[in-house]
Amino acid sequence: MKNVAILVPESSVMQAIADPQYCFSAVNQFMTLSGRRPLFNVQLVAAKAETKLNGGSYSVHADTLIHETQNIDLIFIPALFGDMSQAIAANQELIPWIVAQHNKGAEVASLCVGAFLLASTGLLNGKKCSTHWGFTSEFREMFPEVDVQDGSIVTEENGIYSSGGANSYWNLLLHLVEKYTDRDTAILTSKYFAIDIDRSSQSAFAMFKGQKDHNDDAVKKAQEYIEKNVESRITVDELADKAMVGRRSFERRFKQATNNSVLEYIQRVKIEAAKRSFETNRKNINEVMFDVGYTDTKAFRSTFKKITGLTPIEYRNKYNKLAQKHV
Repeated sequence: MKNVAILVPESSVMQAIADPQYCFSAVNQFMTLSGRRPLFNVQLVAAKAETKLNGGSYSVHADTLIHETQNIDLIFIPALFGDMSQAIAANQELIPWIVAQHNKGAEVASLCVGAFLLASTGLLNGKKCSTHWGFTSEFREMFPEVDVQDGSIVTEENGIYSSGGANSYWNLLLHLVEKYTDRDTAILTSKYFAIDIDRSSQSAFAMFKGQKDHNDDAVKKAQEYIEKNVESRITVDELADKAMVGRRSFERRFKQATNNSVLEYIQRVKIEAAKRSFETNRKNINEVMFDVGYTDTKAFRSTFKKITGLTPIEYRNKYNKLAQKHV
């Protein structure tokens, strides 16, 4: 029997507590129906007996308190909600418990932005981590010693797991079901919950907004110029001149401020504009490509797929049903 502890932190997302409980309880039922013994002992674990969530709309009653737990095999840290710094501060009591359990052999899995609480334990230092695509910049600022993975859905390293944003944590749940049981059970679970078992990237869902929460005015000026001239072929030298900064210094400051190289940032802005175009009109691939300043079809397709995980045609067909009907 594997002891699974689903934490109930303050300021956590109710669904990210209920879903792993539902998933592993269902797996126990599948195993029983196939003549096997249930594998998972699933418990809600918290620092106090009752935790109110969503402004008091929900109350979650813990099965076990953290000081009562023994021999935990797997810990789930659900997604947090609201201001991440405040959420971490409200859950300081859980941090030494997570570390102690991991030191005793427990594996630890964070769901979505539960990665912020996991990173606060120090267990992710020097390791890879996934989180919601919309929080990667904030995560990097708070935890520069963690190697956050852009676009990844499931990350695993030395018994530490993390998942991408929102419902993509279901792919981590399926990954762990397969690890603890077998492939057939994981496939059955994926079919029962209607989840694509092998989805490996959240890149197609990501929206690039640029990192402007910094105080480097020269870099902000360059960012604004890139975003206003998406149809143009912009060079690093051109941007450095406009910012009135030497090229080497400009490139260093740009990377430090935005977590992207200048060329990466230009590509991301152009591909984001292309994505919006594919979503909202019937232009063909070449028209959109020219609109965002590309003249090389191969380069455009390659860059688009690298950033989104989909080809331009796949992306258009996924998000623009009207365009799909007129292919």
